[in-house]
Amino acid sequence: KWETPNMNEDITNTNKSKNFGPLSGLRVVDWTMWQFGPVCSMMLADLGAEVIKVESLDGDHARQFHTVSGTSSTLPGNLNAYFESLNRQKKSIAVDLKNPSGLEIIKKLVKKSDIFVQNFRNGVAERLGLGYEELKEINPAIIYGAATGYGPRGPDSNKPAFAYTGEARSGSLWWAGPNDGNPYNLQSVADQISGIMLCNAILGALVHRNKTNRGQKVDVSHLGSMMWLGGNRYGMALLTGKEPGGQDRQAARNPLWNSYKCSDGKWIAFAMNQSDRYWPTFCEAIDRLDLVTDDRYNKMEERSKNRVALIRILDEVFASKSRSDWGDQMDKKDGIIWERVQDIWDLPEDPQVTENKYIVDFEHPSLGPVKYLQTPFGYSDTPLETRSSAPELGQHTEQILIDTLGYSWEDISRFQDEGSIL
Repeated sequence: KWETPNMNEDITNTNKSKNFGPLSGLRVVDWTMWQFGPVCSMMLADLGAEVIKVESLDGDHARQFHTVSGTSSTLPGNLNAYFESLNRQKKSIAVDLKNPSGLEIIKKLVKKSDIFVQNFRNGVAERLGLGYEELKEINPAIIYGAATGYGPRGPDSNKPAFAYTGEARSGSLWWAGPNDGNPYNLQSVADQISGIMLCNAILGALVHRNKTNRGQKVDVSHLGSMMWLGGNRYGMALLTGKEPGGQDRQAARNPLWNSYKCSDGKWIAFAMNQSDRYWPTFCEAIDRLDLVTDDRYNKMEERSKNRVALIRILDEVFASKSRSDWGDQMDKKDGIIWERVQDIWDLPEDPQVTENKYIVDFEHPSLGPVKYLQTPFGYSDTPLETRSSAPELGQHTEQILIDTLGYSWEDISRFQDEGSIL
């Protein structure tokens, strides 16, 4: 039976509705660290589940990770952005899992929960008594999400991994960046997509459990997720046996599927695959009707043959006006598919972003007004809400032990004396 979580002590936002998100009433034991696992569990929290983050007594290593890609992530109050951005909406319980009483606490929590998520190397959970086979004996309905680098089977299933190695093994470093013949650093995209995939896999297991009342183990890896992210590029390559090609902007086979720099240094992008259909209207919009009748450019095949010269012409054209001016001209022509190339700082001011709540305002208890990315799922009846910031280490240990697990204050004193909790 699903239990409604007691979120009263965690709600810091102004919206006080009792039910939010389609997973309201579910409880998740979140034994994850770094990024892969926390992305998944934060999405489950955004969807309304009560997520209890299980940390060691010194905390998730991400709490001490104060530099990311050469940029400081340190925030006031000894907080850091890396941890804060991945762990909002969660409760924290700090437990020593190598201590028998600490392990007892987590197993008792598993018995009262719906989902268990971990992203440790294969074998670690099993050695501590927290593998799927052990936990399903405690709770047959538990859905057990396991996040790994290379999958649960195969010669490298126990190999340690981080996002970059998963990106490398999956073939992704060759297609993601500039077409300059060098592998590109994806900046932990593998962690993000793998966390999303694990969340989706868990949701599928929940649907199955609702029909059968049986839990199961769910496996998701960096390797498999990044291959899936390759999408149609990989799918077509496997079917045709041909190497998928990259695209150099200056030699794009279709100049109408390309981006151009405007006079203000900003970029504009076009996505018109049926280029013969759009070419006359596009040329009208840029005031270059001569390109419509020029035999070098009036057909798709000819534009492809002469693409380098044509893109040079278009580069000069777009360099003559600002992006906003070009956008106005494009909007005057029916059907031109274009968009501004934005960076992260454009997004909070983008009305599409704010109206759809892809970024939300939040009053952080220590930082004051901040903005959060929101899981971009829209539900008509159970809308998502951002209700709490990332927890302090062990912030909810006593609350969970007493309210959820039924321990007494004497038990808490005993656990503290034994060193199993903070």
